[in-house]
Amino acid sequence: MMVEFAPLSVPLQRRLQTASVAQWIFSFLGLAQCCTAAFITLFFTRFWLVSALYAAWWLIDREKPSKGGRRIHVLRNCIIWRYMRDYFPITLMKTAELDPRQNYLVGFHPHGVLAAGAFLNFCTEASGFSTLFPGITPHLMMLSLWFRIPFFRDYVMSGGLIPSDKDSASYVLQKPEGGNLLAIIVGGAQEALDARPGSYTLLLKNRKGFVRLAIQHGTPLVPAFSFGENDLFDQVKNPKGSWLRRIQHWLQQIMGISLPLFHARGIFQYSFGLIPYRRPICTVVGKPIPVQKKHRPSEEEVDQIHQKYLNELSKLFEKHKAKYNVPEDSHLEFI
Repeated sequence: MMVEFAPLSVPLQRRLQTASVAQWIFSFLGLAQCCTAAFITLFFTRFWLVSALYAAWWLIDREKPSKGGRRIHVLRNCIIWRYMRDYFPITLMKTAELDPRQNYLVGFHPHGVLAAGAFLNFCTEASGFSTLFPGITPHLMMLSLWFRIPFFRDYVMSGGLIPSDKDSASYVLQKPEGGNLLAIIVGGAQEALDARPGSYTLLLKNRKGFVRLAIQHGTPLVPAFSFGENDLFDQVKNPKGSWLRRIQHWLQQIMGISLPLFHARGIFQYSFGLIPYRRPICTVVGKPIPVQKKHRPSEEEVDQIHQKYLNELSKLFEKHKAKYNVPEDSHLEFI
């Protein structure tokens, strides 16, 4: 006899969705500090051997993040990510097939405040990445700082995150068997300072390192735009030249991470808090731009491919913006 379970009620589903998003935000805002505190504290307890053994393992395993990481498929397929997907909701859309015999470098735009679309689409299976792109293994680059934190490094590696440095990127892109996708949030932490609803400003005009990397490995470039990414949070006004922006820029230079003063809704009320608004995100992955391999490309060659990339990204945005309620007179601005 088959036992059928009643579907969850809508209020319960919403509470689970909100809880999943709160857990995700905590994991990046608080879990790193908790992991560090736990690692240090354990040394002064009777469980000191846990930290000692982990320290030894950490030393042996120190090169793993830059060697493609260590993904754990059980965690990538965890049900909590599906609740997070449905909270907004978040969807992934492809516009062209990707050949699993090749490697690809995807430029993800915009960063947003917490890069929710990038994380859920490339670090989990909630939006069906493996179904949309069979034979392709995604990797997402993240600040190298996070991989120096005990325990937390293993958590972020489980989803396919790797450090944002040239060696880590080259390791993925030079695999001869192909089938690897390297996603780079090109605007980085600095772009997060301009993330607010209705903003389509991308820090991309002078960011050409990812283009040079693609040419050196002969890897096709793929533009991707995440509609709704900037609509999840409001941010305290910080125009360029303001005292707040100068402090944020100074802290970014010292720490390597930006500190946008963002806010949205709470868990039990909707007026103020750190939980993002329920606004849809759709990440549209464009078609590959062929790149000819050259070990030492000239500045002119890099500029040419970079301009082609900007044009293709703009075309992608203009073609799909009407579907996602972007005003007709809104266009991408590259700074």
